[in-house]
Parts: sequence; C-alpha cells; structure tokens
Amino acid sequence: MNKLIGKIEESDSIAIFGHYNPDGDCVGSCLGLWNYISDNYPKKNVKVYLQPIMEKFRFLKGADKIINKPDDAVYELGISVDCGDTARHADFGAIFKSCDYTMCFDHHLSNEGFGDFFHCEPDSSSCCEVLYNFLDYDKISKDCAEALYLGIVHDTGCFKFPSTSEQTMNIAGKLITKGVNSQFIIDETFFKVTYNQNRLTGRTLHDAKLLMDGKVIFSYITKEIFDEYNTCKDDTDGIIDKLRVTEGVEVAILAYQKGEDLFKFSLRSVRYVDVSEIAVAMGGGGHIRASGFDAKGKLEDSLNRILKLVSEQMEKYN
Repeated sequence: MNKLIGKIEESDSIAIFGHYNPDGDCVGSCLGLWNYISDNYPKKNVKVYLQPIMEKFRFLKGADKIINKPDDAVYELGISVDCGDTARHADFGAIFKSCDYTMCFDHHLSNEGFGDFFHCEPDSSSCCEVLYNFLDYDKISKDCAEALYLGIVHDTGCFKFPSTSEQTMNIAGKLITKGVNSQFIIDETFFKVTYNQNRLTGRTLHDAKLLMDGKVIFSYITKEIFDEYNTCKDDTDGIIDKLRVTEGVEVAILAYQKGEDLFKFSLRSVRYVDVSEIAVAMGGGGHIRASGFDAKGKLEDSLNRILKLVSEQMEKYN
C-alpha cells in the first residue's frame, strides 16, 4: 500500500489544493484525485479548493463542486498538487496548513519541499503523471482518467515538450483505454480558440521584438490591449508557444499586465537555457523549459533583469 492511498483510507475528511491561476495540469490533478477518491471511497468528505477555472475545463466531473472561496472548514488530510510552494495556494493556504496531516505531490524543479509527506518528480511531464503512479489503475474511472489525461496534454504542450517521455506516452495510452476521448480533449481544450483570442494573438505577435541578436523574442499585453480586443488573461493561452517556435529563438518572453505596476511573465526556452533558474531568481518558479513569475514595478526593469540572466547562461553555454 502506498502512502497516498494509506492516508486517504485512514482519513474521513480530505481537502485538495492547487495553485492560483489554475492551468490544465493543476485542474486535472485536483479533479483527477477528487474523482478517484469520490469513486472508490464514497463515504469520504472530499473537497477541492481552487480559484475559478477556465470554462473549457468545466466539462470535467466535479468542476461544479470546486470551492472558490476560503471557509472555516478543518480537514484531517490536506493534499497539495502541482504547487511549487505554499505561497501559491493563495487564499487557501491557511486551510492547507490547518489540516492534521499534509501531503505534497509535484513535479516543479523549484519546489524545495513542504508538507508532512513530500513527493516531487522534476523529470515527470506533469503532476497528473506523478499522481497516476500512486493510483490503482483498475480503480481509475473514465471521469478520473479524463482529468489526468487533460493535465498531461496541457503540461506537455500536447506531447511536444522535452519532458514527454516513454512513460508519459504509456500512461496517456492507458488512460485512453478507460474511454477518454483524446480528440475532444486535445481539440476543445488545447487548440480551440475564440475569434477574439486570434485577434489578441495576432496583435501580440505583431508587437513582438527580437532581442540579443535574435536569440530572444519578447512581447507584452497591457490592460488597454486586453480591453481593445475584449479579452483577458485566460485568452493568452498558447501565445508564448507561438513566440517560442520563431526561427533562431532560444528564449521567448511574454508579459501581460495584471495591475497598475504588476506584470505576469512567462518564459520558454528551446534547447539549453534553464528558465526555471531565471524564474526563481525573479521570485517565481517552474520547469527548465517553461517557467514564470509575477513582477512589480516597471516592465522595462524586469525585462532588463531577465535579459541579464539569460545572457549569463548563454555565455556559459557558448
């Protein structure tokens, strides 16, 4: 019996936590685990605490039961998934810390470890892949499989990122045998965009600049641009990856405005730059080829700091 299943079986009340601005892997991990527990231990009181999720993820079973605001509930077991540190639990951090026993399952290289039980696999494609290895395959339902598969699809860039391994593909294949409609999940949640998203993407790509002799590409989206195209932060999905595949580029940088002097930065690299190292230096975290952080102050100041860190890495490589 593994540690996760053992703690689930001995706990009557269980809370699951992800990170703020939940992406596909975060949502998939939370709802995959929620479905697994709900299906196999129906008498357990199990809840998911997350900020509101994207509409395209709401078809997953349990999405309508996610709690979006903190409350005074106390749980025997708290499980954190896809979260590099406790600060990323945002408004739900106090609930996680109040649990009698806490567990952390993750795959972020920048995670230094937290919780009474900590398990992190930086080489895994996604937290959904990490969780899959703790679950009994025979007890995984279609609903659970859909959530886990969605998470893997989104954190691998639809099986394109370097973290995609033989194990990743084997797990994805096994989840499909549970009845997962892979075409629906890939088309409807990964590739499909709205007309306004296309317009926003076009504007962002048009405004992009090549820096450092073409090795870096940068673009940004202000609140005014969001308003002009009737879009929001959720509509930025996929833009950074279009920047990344620009010929000759090693690092792609995308920033969008969250507040008066607050920007969200996303970083991607192609071959050798470790953007997680850069993100950690800027107060964030993530993976070697995909990371991010929030930055207060002038956009130009943050960009210059990033470029300096990129340059230092490139000098070592060259």
